[in-house]
Amino acid sequence: MTIPEKMAAVLLTGHGGLEKLVYRTDVPVPAPAEGEVLIRVTACGMNNTDIWVRQGAYGTEDDPSAISTWRRQGNTLTFPRIQGTDTVGHIVGVGRSIDPARMGERVMVDFSIYNRDDDSLADIDYMGHGRDGGYAEYMALPAENAHVVATDLTDIELATFCCAYLTGERMPERARLAAGERVLVTGASGGVGSAIIQLARARGAIPIAIAGPGKEAAMLDIGAEAVVTRGKGDLVEAVHFASCGQPIDVVADLVGGPLFNDLLKILRPEGRYTTAGAIAGPVVQLDLRTMYLKQLELHGSSQGSRADFRRLVGYIESRKIRPLVGGVYPLSEFHRAQTEFMAKNFVGKLVVVPDRG
Repeated sequence: MTIPEKMAAVLLTGHGGLEKLVYRTDVPVPAPAEGEVLIRVTACGMNNTDIWVRQGAYGTEDDPSAISTWRRQGNTLTFPRIQGTDTVGHIVGVGRSIDPARMGERVMVDFSIYNRDDDSLADIDYMGHGRDGGYAEYMALPAENAHVVATDLTDIELATFCCAYLTGERMPERARLAAGERVLVTGASGGVGSAIIQLARARGAIPIAIAGPGKEAAMLDIGAEAVVTRGKGDLVEAVHFASCGQPIDVVADLVGGPLFNDLLKILRPEGRYTTAGAIAGPVVQLDLRTMYLKQLELHGSSQGSRADFRRLVGYIESRKIRPLVGGVYPLSEFHRAQTEFMAKNFVGKLVVVPDRG
């Protein structure tokens, strides 16, 4: 196919509101460098990280309210930037040293920029932050990050997995969630939360969900053992009832805020708490006595390793997890898509697709 010189894309032009996201149709199509491929994007999933980076909502270690971007190891975000991590597309160009036989492959993008040869995430970055991502018609990326997945899922369905499920796999992996253990999942109807429900089942664990009113049936449908309705009654008592009095081994928290202390109360002695988000508030009060008297472990987690990604692909190919498409929006209606995303009136993932046919 003929590659055009210009493409449509959504550019993040700075920190701020939706006005900082500009849809343009005159953005130069990137050329694949040595070791890279060019993909024609067919779908890209939306994530909370998109919002927080746009808002500059990550703070700093010295000032939690400071306007700051995602990386604590040194900023790599420059403007304008094309965001978008959960990208699916077809290879239409290859750089030097890449086998031309890869042309035409349908690929799911591992969006992580590892910056190391091992599985350490100490210097992790990602496409859509350190380099351009998939909210565009074309995207250039390292060939090693473009993965063929043996599945008959559609491009839109495949675009629901990578960021949310990779994050969702890393959290229980760090917390050593084992078969037969119970994991309490906050924010369970969102992309990462709904991923953890399925991924917990894939490893033989028992997930209990905390979700908003009206989403209980959806949580049970994707594998939750029981559902606690957020904001309804005493959380500690509600979880005790939902688990039939059985101990909670792991809390996978994506909410933070006022829930934090109750979640530590809920954990059994020697339980493990893991978090990859704080949509209800990133600054919490911690009574260290609860932590040390209960022998608790607290884990911070973000993205995932190459090994986590390989397990994720295996789960997709073996059909142990399934896509949850909460809505599909054209790239030109990106503001509407992100507004709907922030309203949280859906289950699973919202997906953005280029306007072309």
